[in-house]
Parts: sequence; structure tokens; C-alpha cells
Amino acid sequence: MIELNADIGEGCDDASLMPFLNRVSIASGGHAGDAASMAAALRLAAEYGVMVGAHPSYPDRAGFGRCTLAASAEEVFSWVRQQTEALAEESLRLGLRLAHVKPHGALYNDAASNSELAQAIAEAVAGLDPNLVLIGLADSCLISAGRAAGLGVLNEAFADRRYHGNGLLVSRETDGALITDPLAAVEQALALALGLPVSSLGDERAQVRADTICLHSDTPNALKMAEAIHAALNRK
Repeated sequence: MIELNADIGEGCDDASLMPFLNRVSIASGGHAGDAASMAAALRLAAEYGVMVGAHPSYPDRAGFGRCTLAASAEEVFSWVRQQTEALAEESLRLGLRLAHVKPHGALYNDAASNSELAQAIAEAVAGLDPNLVLIGLADSCLISAGRAAGLGVLNEAFADRRYHGNGLLVSRETDGALITDPLAAVEQALALALGLPVSSLGDERAQVRADTICLHSDTPNALKMAEAIHAALNRK
């Protein structure tokens, strides 16, 4: 069965989502999160036996990491390393080990198409622990950079976001970019799990590779969607 993941530690009701998840990416201090919230998220994941990873971002709490910052590859390398190390230190205190790293928001999207940023992220992760898996937008520059750095990678797709026909995500600023209807989210998740094309905002359908499917914890109806997607994937 394909796994379902979510981004947590961002001030949402993570505990309710946890029974339906296989993997979580924990806000690591850039767009959200501090030592206390990271420790709480790690304990919660441990309670449910869910894999944990770092969720580094541009250092942009005001914009929740969803705005691109003008930054060099060296700065991105440093931010990813520092934030991942912060979560790794908290996990070590609890006797846990990180499984992956997944950039957040604008950094995730920028690294999908910017090979220099993607390389900086991949090298930061590989330098910390070559056993970490790098998660990125399916078939993106970040996936290629992860492979080039010798990392395991997971192509990520989304149950709660609309795609363009070319497989890129529709901007959150666009009407209809976010899927909030549980039935529509289930339909998209099942198509992704089965390797079938998904509906786009245009007339085309998008073919998206999916090793792991994400549901954002701050999406309206996230809990209903998580429960419904989990049930559907288990029936598949």
C-alpha cells in the first residue's frame, strides 16, 4: 500500500491525524516550530509508530515559509542543515532517529525547478546522514539532486492540491488550487496510488509519479480527508 504523509508541528490538531498516517515531516524552526513543539511532535509520532523527518524551510515565520526569499545556495545549505540538525538533536534525546528530510513551502517548490538550490539541499542532507531519504515533488530537480548525492528519494504527490497538465502544482494563490472535499481528495489519492492520471485545472490530465502521498494538516477538512483516504487506500 502506498504511504500517506503529513506535515506537522505547525499548530494544527496533529494527534487526530496520526492514526491515519505512515510518515510525518516536522516543522523544524524555519516557518514554524521550536524545541518544545518538535519534542511534542516526535513523542506523538513515536506513540503511533509513525516515521519522522525534518521539514526545513526558508526562515520566514511571518509568511509561513510560503514566500520565496532571495538567497544563495550556500545560505540554503546552511538553513537546511541547521534546521535538520535541530530536529535530529531533539529526536536523539528521545531515542528516535530521523528517516527523511522534506523541504517546506516555497523552498520545496523552488528546489523543484532550481537545480542549484536542489543540489544545496541534497548536499546538506547527505552531509548530515547519507541514510536519510530526501522527499521532493515527483520527477523534480530535487529528486534528481537527491539521487546524485547518493540519497534514497521519494517522489511525492498531493491528495489536496490541484496540478497543471505538466505535473506541476497549481499555485495556492489560484482559485481551486486546494482540494477540500474529502470525496475529491480520495479520488485523487486513489488515482495517484494506481498510477492513473489526475484531473488538472485545465482540460488536460496530469500523470504524476507517487511513492508517497501528502495531505496538509492545515487544509480545511484535513481530518475527514485523512480518514477517508486511509480507508480507501487500505481497500485498494
